[in-house]
Amino acid sequence: MGSIAFGDFLIGIGILFVLEGLLFLAIPGWMRRAMKSALAAPDNILRIAGIGSAIGGLILIWFVRR
Repeated sequence: MGSIAFGDFLIGIGILFVLEGLLFLAIPGWMRRAMKSALAAPDNILRIAGIGSAIGGLILIWFVRR
């Protein structure tokens, strides 16, 4: 199993910023409602969503790097 280069990490962060920016550009009202919903959600729900997202991302990286 090879290691992920730091450059690949930065590219991933850049893609994240691009996608987030496009969402705010295309559907700002929905993004505002989503942020309000996240502010109102209990911490345990946000933690579950966060760990689910992190595990999903790691699985995706693992499949791509295989």
